[in-house]
Amino acid sequence: MADDRLQALRAVPLFREFSDRALRKVLEISKEVSHPDGKVVLEEDASAVGFHMILDGNAEISVDGKVVGTFGPGEYFGEMSLIDGKPRSATVTAKNGLRTLSIPAWNFERVMMEHPEMMRAMLEVLSTRIRRLEGSHRD
Repeated sequence: MADDRLQALRAVPLFREFSDRALRKVLEISKEVSHPDGKVVLEEDASAVGFHMILDGNAEISVDGKVVGTFGPGEYFGEMSLIDGKPRSATVTAKNGLRTLSIPAWNFERVMMEHPEMMRAMLEVLSTRIRRLEGSHRD
């Protein structure tokens, strides 16, 4: 099971450059969580609690009550509020047996400080998301 989670982490751009030792540290501070379908995992405008990487199922993303996308295995959410300390920018709802590897906010910050390469990877992913959203709003 730990090997499966280690491989799942390695597949995420955020953790791709981490050594096995560093990935094991991430696993030590994370917890596997199953979310029932329809459960709100993160609520728009709420404070940050943690980072979630999807192992199975889907996460439906909505802003102002409108669905703007769906994330699946290997994708993650919850990092923006952890970085800037601002309220959540979207609501995330569990779909199709969502199971995540979750890292509490206080542990996530420590991992980022110990591994600055994680910050660059995160910025690249966030830039891609912003470009995709901007493109979907153009006529």
